[in-house]
Amino acid sequence: MSETPTRTHVRLALHADHPPAVTATLTGPASADARLLLTARGFRDSNEQTLVLARIDREEPYYAQQAANTLADRFDIEIAPDLRETIDTDRAWADYPMPDATREELRMHGATAQAIHDDIAAARLTIHLHALDGHITAAVGSYTDGRHVHLRGQDHLRDFARVFTDETKAVAEFHRLYSDAVRPGPAHLTSTERAIADLASPATQETQPSAPTENARQPVLTASTARTSSPEEHEALLESFLEANRDWEKVRTWSDETTIANHESLTLRAEFDHDARHRGDVAWTFAAYENPVGERLWHATASPTTPTELVRALLDSLAGADPWSPHTLGSASRPADTTAALLEAGWARHDSTVVWQAPDANASFAFSPYAAEHPHSALPAWTAYGGTDPNHPAWAIHLSPAAPPDVLGALAFELAANAAPPEPRPSRSAQAARPATPASTQRRPASRP
Repeated sequence: MSETPTRTHVRLALHADHPPAVTATLTGPASADARLLLTARGFRDSNEQTLVLARIDREEPYYAQQAANTLADRFDIEIAPDLRETIDTDRAWADYPMPDATREELRMHGATAQAIHDDIAAARLTIHLHALDGHITAAVGSYTDGRHVHLRGQDHLRDFARVFTDETKAVAEFHRLYSDAVRPGPAHLTSTERAIADLASPATQETQPSAPTENARQPVLTASTARTSSPEEHEALLESFLEANRDWEKVRTWSDETTIANHESLTLRAEFDHDARHRGDVAWTFAAYENPVGERLWHATASPTTPTELVRALLDSLAGADPWSPHTLGSASRPADTTAALLEAGWARHDSTVVWQAPDANASFAFSPYAAEHPHSALPAWTAYGGTDPNHPAWAIHLSPAAPPDVLGALAFELAANAAPPEPRPSRSAQAARPATPASTQRRPASRP
């Protein structure tokens, strides 16, 4: 009888039909973790066992090696001979009009083009207009974070030309520069962009779900159908939390707008804004600090419309922690563990964007590979939100990349229990047990340090 493999095997190889694209084939018990870590490195699902890395800068061998280095401590990594030879050769597959540039400089330029390509594909960057300036394509677009940019070039040569804070000025300047050459929307996809889009699309005729019948058609859900809580319910939650946790002190600031709940260790804090009313406001801010005067280790925020059960899960996770011992910080190394309760409750995972969605599509839990890879970017690595539009959610919770596993696990459990139908609730065997109430479990020191 063959033995059950104890480690997951990851085989990296050049794509048979489209080099230098790279494929990753997964076998073993922890394939879900490996899949998510590869997704964070730019790989996309091809089928149940295979992912593909296809980049606009054609630097797939280099980034495949970086992915292998990251995964090597947890998984068995095999690099096929053809890919190994390509990595060792380290030649530029794309042509750059920069004869004096070093290999590293070319790679950095390509990384910028790749980031722009990814932002457009993920709808973080919307292109309003384009123009042909000689043989160079120019474009103007807007980021969801409020930046407005002029772009020059295509594929691996695309780069930022200018950045604006006002969309009207950006568009007006684009018209001034390119006049009659301006055309609406983005330019047509290049052959490289089309090839990458085809490689990154796992859909085939065999794997596509059949069209629903008339009787099985689902209603179109909007953010307004997601369940929310009122500001008054959040006020009551704050008072009940402080009443139940005597080692937390209520601190009122110089204004009556904000209440701060501080743990007696002065390393855990929950801040509540009484004036937050709109779903886009921040009502709650949670944070843990290295020591009373140390740096912030991780933080989370919640909107005033967030269901109180989810906010209570965050509060209970803070209260259930042991503030007198070193804090356990999270990372992107085991995202599958965090979301096990969601999968058991029937949530669907969308691999291209790393989002888990409730069966009724009224709540989602999103993981940002970019934020996880760039913890100093100030972007949230995890976002839970209500409704179907992540840009205009009915409610939202954001957590930084270092959010502890028990906090993420408690939030995922409550998401599964409250967003899914009442029965069946996810079993607690799907994740590490949720932190119990501090009155019964919190370890207290013999004396304060």
